[in-house]
Amino acid sequence: MSVVQSVDNVALLPAYLAAGTAVLVLLADLLVGRAGATVAVACAGVVATGVGAVAVGAAGTRRTFCVGADCSWVFDGRAALVAGVFALLTLGVLGLSGPLLRGGPTPVGEYCFLLACSMTGGVVLGAAGDLITLIVALETLTLPLYVLVGLRRGSLASAEAAVTFFVVSVVATTVTLLGAALLYAATGGLHLDRLGGLLADAPDVPLVPAAVALVVLGLAFKVAAVPFHAWAPATYDGAPLPVAAYLSTASKLGGVVALLAVVQRALPAEATGPVLALLAVLTMTVGNLVALRQRRTVRLLAWSSVAQAGYILAPLGVLATTAGRADDVRAGAYAAAVAYAVFFVVVELAAFAALVALRPAGADGGAVADLRGMARRRPWAGAALALALVGLAGLPPGLAGLFAKVTVVRAVLDGGAGWLALVVALNAVIGLAYYLRLAATLYADPPPLPTAPAPAGEPAVPAGAVPARMAWPVSVALAGATTLAVVIGFAPQLVLDLAAR
Repeated sequence: MSVVQSVDNVALLPAYLAAGTAVLVLLADLLVGRAGATVAVACAGVVATGVGAVAVGAAGTRRTFCVGADCSWVFDGRAALVAGVFALLTLGVLGLSGPLLRGGPTPVGEYCFLLACSMTGGVVLGAAGDLITLIVALETLTLPLYVLVGLRRGSLASAEAAVTFFVVSVVATTVTLLGAALLYAATGGLHLDRLGGLLADAPDVPLVPAAVALVVLGLAFKVAAVPFHAWAPATYDGAPLPVAAYLSTASKLGGVVALLAVVQRALPAEATGPVLALLAVLTMTVGNLVALRQRRTVRLLAWSSVAQAGYILAPLGVLATTAGRADDVRAGAYAAAVAYAVFFVVVELAAFAALVALRPAGADGGAVADLRGMARRRPWAGAALALALVGLAGLPPGLAGLFAKVTVVRAVLDGGAGWLALVVALNAVIGLAYYLRLAATLYADPPPLPTAPAPAGEPAVPAGAVPARMAWPVSVALAGATTLAVVIGFAPQLVLDLAAR
């Protein structure tokens, strides 16, 4: 067998485009020095990355960096879907960042460069075929976010959020790497498909249970699954709103993709199924119950995001049952998890886009009470936020969220885990309380506008204050995210088909 790895540059085109975007952003910032030109280059590169991913994925599965049958890069329909979603999320966050970047203290070149680097990690993550590529891609996605979270200069909350996120992520990465090292020691393999075969043939190796547990738990940190979730609410609330939107969508999607890759292709279902079922139940239950008590908007969305991670993990929990290990049931469970993740990040981006539109430029998410009556002052932005909240709750007319929950429940029932489907349904009912409460707040009678106390080191912002008019980049991002959420709600099977490839 030849040890010379073949290289298919067409298969690598999406990664080239994403990395090239980061380089071009730096050059534009250095040579032109105009914020508008830098952002335009970033947006053009992101669009090119998404188009390139779709074009390559449409041509069928392409593999490269192969030794025999083992390949480190496998770009198929699902990888194209993941890369396309990362490109859309990055483009949306760039639009939401307009008020933050225009005339503010945030360095435009560095901001766009870090976002492009993070997008590159997401693009590579979807096509990773071995543990090394997977972990490096996940860290490339995560590392730029440490800096982005702390970009609210002079804000103690932002600095604390960045440090918390950094420390927790380093610990999670260490745990994952230790698990990967033990898997290599036990099997001598790193490619995901090869690991799956080796572990199936030698299930009684003493190191395997510990290795599997460490890998799953390390990636659970990235998904913000309970009990590895404590970093998420403080980090989201301390970050600038557009960065919080990226954390809640792209970062979570990266963790889900990484976890799904190792569970589907490498780790034994008998070991991972019970763990994932327990994580799903704890995550959705704790996330929903704590979200009921939140009074700050971003913290509410953060705990809601924790609960949504539980719904994403629920289909993987069917691997704990005998029926859930049948090939067709497993394929349906994996497709349901990917589809729910895609539905969720699109609707979540729409929610954050509406929140950015309703808050003053540069302000944080504020308290839930600050949004009282906002839909009467800003009908379109308020309606978009209400639609996103209803979608996250899984109610019509938010069809994307409705189909997402139906997909999860159907996959769980097909796997014979009726008890888990019941837990999902009960948690969906609990989630209605805070989603509908926030939606109702938008349409309540607006209060007077006293000055709300601001966090230490930040200027006071009148409660309920809104900018004179919505910045056009935010308008475009809000319209795009809301339209996409509506479109995929009417065409959910398209997402499911792509997720199943």
